Amino acid sequence: MSKTLRARDMGLSCGNLPTGPHNSLTDVPGVLVGHQTLIHDDIRTGVTAILPHSGNLYREKPVAAVHVLNGFGKSVGLVQVEELGSIETPILLTNTLSVGTCATALIRHAVAANPDIGRETATVNPLVFECNDGWLNDIQALAVTEEDARIALEAASPDFAVGAVGAGCGMSTFGFKGGIGTSSRHLALSGKDFHLGVLVLSNFGRAGDLRLPDGTNVTPAMAKNSTLETEKGSIIIIAATDIPLSDRQLKRVIRRSGVGLARLGSFWGHGSGDIALGFTTANIVHHDENAALVEQCVLNENRIDLLFEAMADATQEAVLDALIAADPMTGRDGHSRPSLRDALNRSPSSRT
Repeated sequence: MSKTLRARDMGLSCGNLPTGPHNSLTDVPGVLVGHQTLIHDDIRTGVTAILPHSGNLYREKPVAAVHVLNGFGKSVGLVQVEELGSIETPILLTNTLSVGTCATALIRHAVAANPDIGRETATVNPLVFECNDGWLNDIQALAVTEEDARIALEAASPDFAVGAVGAGCGMSTFGFKGGIGTSSRHLALSGKDFHLGVLVLSNFGRAGDLRLPDGTNVTPAMAKNSTLETEKGSIIIIAATDIPLSDRQLKRVIRRSGVGLARLGSFWGHGSGDIALGFTTANIVHHDENAALVEQCVLNENRIDLLFEAMADATQEAVLDALIAADPMTGRDGHSRPSLRDALNRSPSSRT
């Protein structure tokens, strides 16, 4: 991971399972993440790209699932993932009004690698998720371009920044500065090592509702004397694993992201778009498969509780990771969000 303070540096860890080596989504082998961050004038926005593998995703589609906790959102591509149980493009995260631009960028990216799309073979399902960064960002400026999406895709690597970067640049969480956070868990099954990783685009929660792992509630200073606002915003949760799962099993696992959000103090309010997507790199759907019957390895369902626990813990910690990594920010019309680090007034700790 890039050098920055993270949740565990401030003594904020969740659950008892061990983390992966970098406590990151990219602890799942082959997964890559890249950002393009836009900061100028009243612009505080960007794009984050997640690649399940570095090959041709249209030809080699990871098994996947989506779960909508609360559907106040404008994402693209969810219907086909729900129906077919696979994904065929990278995943892009951005602001609400830039979804179409990013979808077009993904279509161009797929067509460049697969000239038969829409002609000799099927069309392509771009997958874009969003949160509304309009408090800090001039969202009406439509600042994100297809080139920004391309840059984020090309920047994808195992090492990536967290906090107010990429799509997370202008996001807010529980009245603090939010953004991109990540966490992972190491899991042992049948004597083999596996990982489940989570990345969040965190932009949700009422000021005053944030609850730390020790039960402490934390409220931004500017909100302490005001009544609780309506919960609005969104959180996008991306989960990856190298454990072989079916799309049905993946859906069961990613539902447990809601446990992590509830521990933090969220109740998924009316105006919040809370969506989880998960994929496994261990099961691939081959676009050009000719066999009538194909084999697929899946987890013994009697062992799935381990993944449920990992999903809940990693989601909770990934949000805290975004909060700790993000610096305070002033944006559009002088609007600002403070840093959770400053509110905690703690020195970095080696505790995990």
